[in-house]
Amino acid sequence: MTNQTTLLAALQHASDLPSDPTRSRTDTAQPGTGSSPEALTRAASLQTYVTIRFLVDRGRARQAFQAYAYFRWLDDALDRPEQGMVERAALTSRQADLIERLYRGETVVDLTAEERWLAELIASDPNRPSGLEAYIRHLLAVMALDTRRRGLAISAAELAAYTHHLAAGVTEAMHYFIGHGRATPSGALRYRAVTGAHITHMLRDTYDDLAAGYINIPAEVLTNARIGPDEIDSLPYRAWVEQRVRLARACFADGKRYLSALACRRCRVAGFAYTRRFEQVLDLIETDGFRLRRSYPDRVSVGDLVRLGAEALQRAWQPTPIRVVSRA
Repeated sequence: MTNQTTLLAALQHASDLPSDPTRSRTDTAQPGTGSSPEALTRAASLQTYVTIRFLVDRGRARQAFQAYAYFRWLDDALDRPEQGMVERAALTSRQADLIERLYRGETVVDLTAEERWLAELIASDPNRPSGLEAYIRHLLAVMALDTRRRGLAISAAELAAYTHHLAAGVTEAMHYFIGHGRATPSGALRYRAVTGAHITHMLRDTYDDLAAGYINIPAEVLTNARIGPDEIDSLPYRAWVEQRVRLARACFADGKRYLSALACRRCRVAGFAYTRRFEQVLDLIETDGFRLRRSYPDRVSVGDLVRLGAEALQRAWQPTPIRVVSRA
């Protein structure tokens, strides 16, 4: 059986659970005592679970589940309504201190179950710097920015930095866990696919994020247009949405060039399936005349995954080389 049919057959036997590569803030997965990284990932994102289960390098699946599940737990913990600014800042500070101590090789006691996942993950990667370390540090920066921006409208530059950290972290993790050690292209295109995905994600979750206190439109746009962050159907807001959609489309076009150049076919499949999910959201936004919906389809079925997998396999079959200078 070929690799392509093996993957599609596996997708057809996956469970149909609620999922999204980056879920909305109102959809939290809170594991109970004894929950595993695999179980948390499966409950939170079917696409992520299937990607790790079938595309990650042999011997790295456990670490990939830990990497996803730890930050899924931390993000959910920070978003809980009962968490005030002081509590969120304290939790973020604890995690930052923990990461530094673990990278110094210290033995840390009194850890939560999720923090033990992090400790095991860092211990599994003695070679630094690495794609895993980049992922951990960039994703922690995302969490810290979320902690600070809750309830505030921040600048376009700050929102761009937020997206950069997310895009860099996810991209480096992809290369660390899929096709580890194989040369990959560097340069301006490296983070564009995930940048487009994050721009789309923030548009998709505008209403949910606003309800949770997160404003995804820059303060300058609100000031210049003399609108509030809740005037989402206003013409100035919709004009800004149109600009963001066009930017996301450009990012995806660049990102596909990057993905097409990857030597690792599994990495190309994962990347194309990931971007296609978000392109479908852009299609809906354009169809609606750039008026954002209060919610978008938040379930992915086995049929969806099979279709995405087939499209990704078709696009990923042959690489299109560009300059290669870095390794994860």
